Amino acid sequence: MVGMSENPAATPAATAAETSLPAPRADLAGAEPYGAPQLPVTHALNVNENPFGPSAALADDIAAAVREAALGLNRYPDREALALREDLASYLAHEAGIVQPPVESVWAANGSNEIMHQLMLAYGGPGRTALGFTPHYSMYPEYARDTFTTWVTASRGPAPDFALTPETVTAAISEHRPDIVVLTSPNNPTGTALDLDTVRAAALALAPTRGLLVVDEAYSEFRRDGVPSALTVLGEHPGMVVTRTMSKAFALAGARLGYLVAHRAIVDAVRVVRLPYHLSAVTQAVARTALAHRQELLGQVELLRAERDALAAHLTGRGHGVAASDANFILFRTFQDRSAVFEGLLARDVLVRAVGPEGWLRVSIGTPEDNAAFRTALEEADPR
Repeated sequence: MVGMSENPAATPAATAAETSLPAPRADLAGAEPYGAPQLPVTHALNVNENPFGPSAALADDIAAAVREAALGLNRYPDREALALREDLASYLAHEAGIVQPPVESVWAANGSNEIMHQLMLAYGGPGRTALGFTPHYSMYPEYARDTFTTWVTASRGPAPDFALTPETVTAAISEHRPDIVVLTSPNNPTGTALDLDTVRAAALALAPTRGLLVVDEAYSEFRRDGVPSALTVLGEHPGMVVTRTMSKAFALAGARLGYLVAHRAIVDAVRVVRLPYHLSAVTQAVARTALAHRQELLGQVELLRAERDALAAHLTGRGHGVAASDANFILFRTFQDRSAVFEGLLARDVLVRAVGPEGWLRVSIGTPEDNAAFRTALEEADPR
């Protein structure tokens, strides 16, 4: 006999229950939740994680900080996260070579995803438009959708540079008259960094309409020598925001901590739309401990940059088109069926990401062993 769980449609009660389920918003019909594949492979090179986790000593310090926070978990956390924001401001002054921003100009949340969501909540909404440049991070349109903000795009420059210029961004802003512009440096999935002239041009083009310029610098610590952060011109443009994360260079993807720097009025607007006590006491304790150990956590960044450049040279030598990267990943062209190469790598225990323009794949930079395994697998999956 067929059981209910095997054929629920055959049961009248089940059919009635299904037809009476509440309907979600119409614009969510058929939408799939975001998520890159999480598969049990030895070499997971698909989501731009830092392959070097915290040391045992740092894990012990994190555990001690969490234990201390746990003793007060019957109380709500510091909803302003002032101590954490002060630590972040101190770190940015060192990393970007800027005057330390006041704590009122720094804000933190659960990953840069929540930071971007909060910015869209505060500055987007019905009747407002956000502009991005393709190819871009796939979550940007979803932030806009969730906040009823219209999402429009303009194209980046052609492959393999995928560059943005002052002329490109100025023309797109003139055409679309957006309330928000999202620039990314380095850009995901291409790895392309912005020059400051392009950032300034976007800010100046938005100034007459008091639009918000967001520069997403999630991968900024991996940028090559001589490539500046947009933080260095933040003070020139009151309508500009720079967002960062501790997920990548700090190897804290599992902790979920993102942050922004902006004029305090922008931070205050975000504080209005944030959920109450959004950043847990445990998250704050973990992030502050990591910042105190930043020398260790950032110690592998130079190795990852060297591995990136060596892998880019290897791919170029094989005849692949390679986008110049200032991030911890490389976008490269397969010159044949992308799906076949992706599956061939997966069959050899290497997981990459099929993202970006058709025919391109993105590989995260792993340990030297991961990168060697990728090279070997690619030779077999894509012989030349």
